[in-house]
Amino acid sequence: MVGLPFDCLANPLGAVRLTFEKAVTSGTDPATFDGRDWGAIDLFREFLFDKGGLSKVPILDHENVRWIEPNSLVRFRGMVQDMLGNEFYVGAFKDGSTWRTNKFTDVASFPMGSSSEVKVWERRLLYCIPVPAQNSWTQAIHSETVVNRYKNQTSQHGEKRHREDDAAVDHMDSTASEHEFQGSPPLSKKMCEGTLPSWTQESASNSSKLSMIPDFDQSSLPCLVKIYDLLESDLKLNDVFDFVGVFTFNPELAVHMDESDEFSNGVCEDALVHLPPSKVPRLHCFIHRKLGVHDFLHSPPITEPTPHLVRGIRESLLGHLTAILGNDGVAAHCMVLHLLSKVHARVDTVAVGKLSLNLTGFTKESASIFGNQLNLAIQNLLPFTRSIPLTVEYLNSASIAPRKDYQTDRLVTGVLQLAEGTHLTIDETQLKAGTLNSIGVENVRLLKNLMEWQKVDYDFEYYKMEMTSDVQILIFSEGKSNILPADLVLPFRPSAMSSCENKGTEVLQAWRWYLTTLRSMPHSIEPEMQKRSVQALC
Repeated sequence: MVGLPFDCLANPLGAVRLTFEKAVTSGTDPATFDGRDWGAIDLFREFLFDKGGLSKVPILDHENVRWIEPNSLVRFRGMVQDMLGNEFYVGAFKDGSTWRTNKFTDVASFPMGSSSEVKVWERRLLYCIPVPAQNSWTQAIHSETVVNRYKNQTSQHGEKRHREDDAAVDHMDSTASEHEFQGSPPLSKKMCEGTLPSWTQESASNSSKLSMIPDFDQSSLPCLVKIYDLLESDLKLNDVFDFVGVFTFNPELAVHMDESDEFSNGVCEDALVHLPPSKVPRLHCFIHRKLGVHDFLHSPPITEPTPHLVRGIRESLLGHLTAILGNDGVAAHCMVLHLLSKVHARVDTVAVGKLSLNLTGFTKESASIFGNQLNLAIQNLLPFTRSIPLTVEYLNSASIAPRKDYQTDRLVTGVLQLAEGTHLTIDETQLKAGTLNSIGVENVRLLKNLMEWQKVDYDFEYYKMEMTSDVQILIFSEGKSNILPADLVLPFRPSAMSSCENKGTEVLQAWRWYLTTLRSMPHSIEPEMQKRSVQALC
């Protein structure tokens, strides 16, 4: 039995080139592809899902990036933080009498002369980040066994890969180093240098949506994901995806701004210079899948849940929350309902299904005990949680809403740019009398709109753009909050000190499964009931 001439994990580009060559050899005209798949994606679907290859693909994050081999297959789990428009690229070109492809790469696989016959295709650029407010226990799903296995595989295949495929890559790198200015992706540089026709100016113009970002946090890693063969409606801002594709990253690439200043005001400005691979790795996506909260859990603890078992899980969770809340059973029941809430539908401007909760009777002292314990419990139950200590100083200075920076043409993230299913806790016990400036007034309005309508206004300077959200909001306050009107206001009446035992992994997994499963179950509300709900709120 003859093995495959490529390794889908260590050499995915070999599979791309082989399937392209087979398609062309079979008589298919590359002009008919127009960027569409010619069989490569089907091959990777078979490897990943039919043959169990997905479990062998390493996760790209700030810890693994240092040892994952460039041009290998990786997964990146993250939220779409900014959509950078489309990029034109030379997808196929003729090398003598042979057609070659540049799809899923940043640079040409072979030298490309100015007289080469080329086919221009298009791809979308997404700036993705790790999911904001993601809790550490969700990372445990990335098994160390997979990491170690991949380390061994890359070391075993490294020498073979250099012999078989990297001869072309070595030539490609040497060509790039000789002909391209520092700090810009080679393909874009070739466009700017005029080795391609004048229509590439449009590509440079679209690419100018990319701009300088600060060095990424050492605890997180952004990723520039390049999407192929997809409708624009398939991807939305703030959606969370699992991307699988080719990883390209050059940590030694230096960016010399003084050498590229001549391009800064011209039609050939390439803002990819400001998103260098030394700061932001690239992932050329083969396959993507939208993720929900349930995708961040471990394997379900129950194979066949029965009503009796589900009731038992609920009762144990209720008992846990009751103990944390000082034996306040009413508050514990309301917390369970709050944690199960979700926006199921929107009727006019009303988000049906949300249940924000305001626990009153808190002081600074009690919040430091009961509030901290409850926050810790929520962090152990839900994948995405964020806390805001509300003060006048915070309101007057915080960047709450995402805003458009027209100098860099980038969307700058804000505190409220959150993934669906995030839990937000707001502690008002630290709020003292003071004067709000214009920023503070606007931030209060943003928080109030999120609580009432589950919407956030993104600031585009000349106008506001409403973005829908689905965020659970919990408030600790001494009295009823005057600035954030919750759906349910409940006096907190503890009768004992908070007690919180460390629960085993199996118990926590059962509680997480319960909350996630019940929130995601199909749900419908009769139109008449929807009307009554809207009337009650108006």
